[in-house]
Amino acid sequence: QVQLVESGGGLVQAGGSLRLSCAASGRTFSNYNMGWFRQAPGKEREFVARHRWTDGSTLYADSVKGRFTISRDNAKNTVYLQMNSLKPEDTAVYYCAVGFPSYDYWGQGTQVTVSS
Repeated sequence: QVQLVESGGGLVQAGGSLRLSCAASGRTFSNYNMGWFRQAPGKEREFVARHRWTDGSTLYADSVKGRFTISRDNAKNTVYLQMNSLKPEDTAVYYCAVGFPSYDYWGQGTQVTVSS
């Protein structure tokens, strides 16, 4: 049974940093893309960042480019999201997702709240 478990969310002041982790279990995900999405209250879920397994390339939403960094550790089946210079508008539930070519597996989400 595939399971994704996010951790690392919390409350932080604007300008602060958080590091999210997503541990995958149930199979090996080295041949899958791993990504992060987020959903703010009253808004649709949106793409944040993606790490592609084929060439290791990364892609970011414009709103987080230069502030967030996605990385992965295939040996640990884990994907990370380092979030720096956080803004109140980054407040959302953050979800990790894994799959190829589409995201087949999703975590339960972790809350990130940025206070002004």
